[in-house]
Amino acid sequence: MIKFTKMEGLGNDYVYIDCTQMEESQIKDIAYLAKILSNRHFGIGSDGLILICRSNTEDFKMKMFNQDGTEAEMCGNGIRCVGKFVYDKGLTNKTNLRIETLAGVKKLELHIKNAKVDTVTVDMGKPLLSAKDIPVISDEEVVKNLKIKAIDKEFIFTCVSMGNPHAITVVDNVDNFDVEKYGSVLEVDKHFPKKANIEFIEIVDRNTVKMRVWERGSGETLACGTGASAVCVACTLNNLVNEKEDIRVKLLGGELTIKWDGNVYMTGKARTVFEGQYLLEN
Repeated sequence: MIKFTKMEGLGNDYVYIDCTQMEESQIKDIAYLAKILSNRHFGIGSDGLILICRSNTEDFKMKMFNQDGTEAEMCGNGIRCVGKFVYDKGLTNKTNLRIETLAGVKKLELHIKNAKVDTVTVDMGKPLLSAKDIPVISDEEVVKNLKIKAIDKEFIFTCVSMGNPHAITVVDNVDNFDVEKYGSVLEVDKHFPKKANIEFIEIVDRNTVKMRVWERGSGETLACGTGASAVCVACTLNNLVNEKEDIRVKLLGGELTIKWDGNVYMTGKARTVFEGQYLLEN
């Protein structure tokens, strides 16, 4: 029997398990567990599984697994919910937290409303821009003109890592764009040695961008915090938005506010959906 909490940030939903009172090794075959819990027909249903664990050096550690069982470095929407989880459940009374992730330590500022976490600002750190660090196979050091043909279209990508790889391309009308058709092909393109999250964007004005995302290992999701952060960076590099200002990134699940000023700062909602127990079959 596994106790869980279902949470979401702008519709980017995950199953959360509190592992702070146990050793990580007590949870067996996490990849398999992520797949069965995330299944929307036979499981709880989510974009993946997040374990909240003890950390030897920071306030908490976040371990994240995609729907397909692969472990991911970080999730901006997911980590906001980690902050809400630990505060609302009384695991901490701090409103400034340091969370250990595979993408490094992330700093959270919790904004409290009626004694509960309402929104969270995440210091996403500095973006990685060199091709080898993202990683992406390209002759450019800073990848801003990567041309890739997928099926019947050619795309021009700017590539950014926020601890995980992102490839951003501008399309004419993001609402009517076939994200699944092209995203599923581009995710596994040979230019991306570790696959990539693919962001399709439309520029609304100098402070507003519309975005849809095909997430590596999960497919199209309603929101992606690291993706929105990467979009802000890519748009700034290409002079599509105002530098060092708040950028509204409009996703299917809602809006995030992103600012790149040395580090990238992301602010958005976090919400608890429901709690329960999952009975594992023998």
